[in-house]
Order: sequence, then structure tokens, then C-alpha cells
Amino acid sequence: MQRIRSQQPGSSILVAGGAGFIGTNLCETLLREGHEVFCVDDFVTGTVASVSRLSQHAKFTSIVHDICHPLVIDRKLAAIYNLACAASPPAYQADPVHTMMTNVLGTKNLLDLAQEHGAVLVQASTSEIYGDPEQHPQQETYRGLVNCTGPRACYDEGKRAAEALCFDYLRAGRADARVARIFNTYGPYMRPDDGRVVSNFIVQALSARPITIYGEGCQTRSFCYVADLVDGLRRLANVEPNPQTAINLGNPQEYTVCELADEIIRLIPHQVRKVNRPLPIDDPKHRRPDIRLAREILRWSPRVQLSEGLARTIDWFRQCLPAADANEARQPAKTMMGEGAGR
Repeated sequence: MQRIRSQQPGSSILVAGGAGFIGTNLCETLLREGHEVFCVDDFVTGTVASVSRLSQHAKFTSIVHDICHPLVIDRKLAAIYNLACAASPPAYQADPVHTMMTNVLGTKNLLDLAQEHGAVLVQASTSEIYGDPEQHPQQETYRGLVNCTGPRACYDEGKRAAEALCFDYLRAGRADARVARIFNTYGPYMRPDDGRVVSNFIVQALSARPITIYGEGCQTRSFCYVADLVDGLRRLANVEPNPQTAINLGNPQEYTVCELADEIIRLIPHQVRKVNRPLPIDDPKHRRPDIRLAREILRWSPRVQLSEGLARTIDWFRQCLPAADANEARQPAKTMMGEGAGR
């Protein structure tokens, strides 16, 4: 029977991709729990502003490093979280070779580091490994329908390869690796220009610009607030014994893209209209997690409702989006709804 153990306060924990969206939220949580946090990031998509806030904490250390190269840490690590990969399509397609290498070579380097330190490794995988799924909702046993040579393959196939590495190390007794398949996540510290659907819609609405819907907007997604997601990652790191299976982390409540846009328009008092654009290549039609394993093994399920989470996220964007950035806010990156682990 699984149990959630408590990590000793003051443990040293490494967060790869710690300057990104989910990574920053995770670092904050770990610091509140009293841990020493090593944030590793190459700042390709991570933000200096996020790290600047965290750097005020005495137990926080920022390391500028690309995990495609081996990493040496002279402090005994209790846990490693691998969030080090761009997660929105515009970002990971900007350098697809580096995206693939980050997922494969970078994950191997962190698994080797976990083996050296006897540390738990939590691999941030993604719902993108299911591709454009024929099964709905998606269970962990589903093998997916991925275009292995398409423009998104650097991320989708890279994450699938990273999972394979984790379970190879686990079966060989080389590392205590755990895999979380992360579904669409939103909340504070999202970049306004990252191309994710929630951030794009909020920035467009706050700028009183038309909200861009790709396709008819009938494709569905399930949106998990970042605090809930971080709680799931922490539980996965601390559960005993090792689940020995990937575990879906996401909110099983399903919304169409148009419903998401309507809710954001309701929460932001501007006269905003919607405009339609062609659907991107390989954009999944439906995405919804089956979280029975997370409920049974981690005793986890999301708590924050979409309206509450969006209100918090909108408040955060109002504070962090200065008037000087108005031009950037009015021209957010092309939205593709698939997103997953990283940042």
C-alpha cells in the first residue's frame, strides 16, 4: 500500500527548468517547506525576473546551465525535478534539435546525477505523448497516436524517449525515477508571449484585442491550476513505494477552446470579440486525463475550479504586464493548444 512520506525540512533539491512557469512555482513551494533549492536553467525560455524574486531567499541558488551537458552538484541531493524543456509549441519548435536533445540527453544526465546522489528523480512528461488520441479520456495504459515525423515530434517523441530512459534506469536499479504526464496547466509566472492558449487569451483580452481561435474552437482541453499541479508533483516525489508507472496529472474537467475564451471574456470587462484562424498541424482535437491512478496512488485530485484559477491568473497578469509591453501584449505568439510539462 502506498504512503506519502514527508521529506525532511532542509533537504537539498534540484529543479531543472526552475526559472520557467511550473519550475518557479515549484521552487517557491519547496522554499516555503524549508528546503535548499538549486535552480538549474539555461534561460532560453526561463525568465530572469522569476529567479530575481527567488534569489532573495537564503536557501535558493541559481545555476545557469544547459542540461544537455553533465552537471556536478557538491551538495547531497534528496530529489531532482526535471522540468527543463520548452513546453509551448512556438518555443520548442524554434530549435527542434535542441528540444529533442534536452529531452533525451538532458534526461540521461539528470538520471546519472540522481544515481550518483541516491536521489528521487521526478520526470515531467506530458499529455503530448498521447498525440491526437483515439482514446478519451486518456489512461496511462494508452500508447497514443503521435506523428513521429511531424513538426511537433521533437517534443512529443522526445518526451516519450525520456520516459523510456526513466523506466530503463528504474528497472536496472540505477535510479528511483518517477514520471508525471502533465496536462494543460496555467497560473502565475506564465510568460505573456509563450504561445499557450490561456496566456494568449488573457493578454489579448487585457489589451482589448480580438481573441484568436484556431479552427472552430470546438477542440477540448482540461486546464489544471499550477498550485494543484505542484502538489501532485510533490506527492509523486514523496510516495512510497515507487509507483513504477507513469501517472497523469491534470484536471479532468473538460472545456472547449470557445468556452475558455468566453470565461476569460466574462472575467475581463472589455468589449472583446473572437476571430477564427486555420487550425495548426497535428493539433489534438480532444485532451482530458483519466486521473484514477493519481487519486488511488497519490491521493491527489485538483481543487481549484477554472473560474477561480483564471481570476487569480488574470490578477497576476494585470500586475506583471506593464504598459510599456503593450505592443508585445497586443501581438502574442501563435497559439497551439498542445502543451505539457515544462514551463
